Amino acid sequence: MIRILAGILSLLCCLGVAAHAMEKQPEAIDLARIKVLDLKTAQTLALAGNPDMMAAQSRIEQARARVRQAAATWWPSLDAGGSGTRQRLSDNSYENNRRLTTLLGGTADQTTENYSAGLQATWVLFDGFYRSFKQQQAAYDEQAADAALIDNRRLLVTSVAEAFLNAQLAQSNVDISRADETFYTRQLEDAQNRFDVGAGPWGDVLNIKVQLNSAKTSLMLYQREYEAAGYGLAALLGVTDAQFPPQLRLADLDKESTTTGQQKTPETLIKEAMAARPDIRRLEMVVKQAEATTGMAKAPFYPKVQLGGVVEGVREGDAGLSRDDFGNTVAMNMSWNLYAGGGDKARLMEAEQAKREAVYTLAGLRNAVAAEIRQDLALLAAAQEQVRLQRDTVKLVQENRDLAKNEYEAGEASLVRLNEAQRDLTTTYGRLAKALASYHLALQRLYSATGQNLAAFGPPATGK
Repeated sequence: MIRILAGILSLLCCLGVAAHAMEKQPEAIDLARIKVLDLKTAQTLALAGNPDMMAAQSRIEQARARVRQAAATWWPSLDAGGSGTRQRLSDNSYENNRRLTTLLGGTADQTTENYSAGLQATWVLFDGFYRSFKQQQAAYDEQAADAALIDNRRLLVTSVAEAFLNAQLAQSNVDISRADETFYTRQLEDAQNRFDVGAGPWGDVLNIKVQLNSAKTSLMLYQREYEAAGYGLAALLGVTDAQFPPQLRLADLDKESTTTGQQKTPETLIKEAMAARPDIRRLEMVVKQAEATTGMAKAPFYPKVQLGGVVEGVREGDAGLSRDDFGNTVAMNMSWNLYAGGGDKARLMEAEQAKREAVYTLAGLRNAVAAEIRQDLALLAAAQEQVRLQRDTVKLVQENRDLAKNEYEAGEASLVRLNEAQRDLTTTYGRLAKALASYHLALQRLYSATGQNLAAFGPPATGK
């Protein structure tokens, strides 16, 4: 007996160590080797390192364990039991027993020991199909958890794209402000040189200094905006302390990137989204779960039949149970609740209403997806047109600024005209950067709305 108990304890310890070893901690992301971070790399890092993905994976493992729990109810239940008691009678009780047994020609003990051991088996043969529906419900729950993980990945990829593009836009504004500062620094040197030789007025020097300070102010503000945007992006990527290393730079906005329109019709995209969106699939599984719950609620209206058996041994005086001390019992039981105050009907009504709620929620999501796709298509077309217009405007304003610069340096134009042309150029470059970021963001949101933004990334690890 001692060896058996020791073996059981050893097995439990091994299982505990194995369970602890299976726990996965998110690994810290090493960005030391990355000098320039592009959007796809950022999204890949987020899918691998974001703690929310680890939590979603754990929810899948919980659902998978519930499936095994539901399957276990089809098997018999086997329970072992044992007891040992020692009883000492009071003096009065012992004296009464002794007198009674003496009259019958026997003897009585004041202290007695009783030992018993038994094995009981129970097997539910029919329970109104409750186990069948319970197993279906658990299976649909697992599929819903799988779909929820994919949907979390879809939303994370979109969130990373939004954070990345916002940070990229702030970085572009930093570069534009720095170029503006460089321009006025050179102009200040020229104006100072002209004043020193008596060829230029002191007012030009003061005016350019004011413009230079304005450019420095804009640069400082955009640097702080870029820094703040970087914290949000780093948090989505799962970076420790939500802070990028100082050497890291985001890829520049491609000012010459092709902005092609969407060739597919809204109806085609909506149809593809209905088949691909993981949140729609998750709600479809929720509807099936509700159907299974309704079946479970009908189980109490049926009888329950189970088979039971007991092998039990009892011995008085010592724990050395032998074969002759054991007996057995086999029984089949049937129970059928005929009335429970209407509680069973109320539970069935609750399950049916929960199913209706799930069906309506699914219909609402499908309508929302269709509206989202149509809105994203409209925003994408508007962003595409904005990019085209700003690109044309940049060429015009660049030419105008260069002309004003040459005229000023030749003494044919005032500094006011040059300042105005430079401000227009800086503003137009900023608008172009914003239009490009808006275009790429609208494209990412359309990919997300149609459920296609995970196509470039592999499927999640299921842990099976």
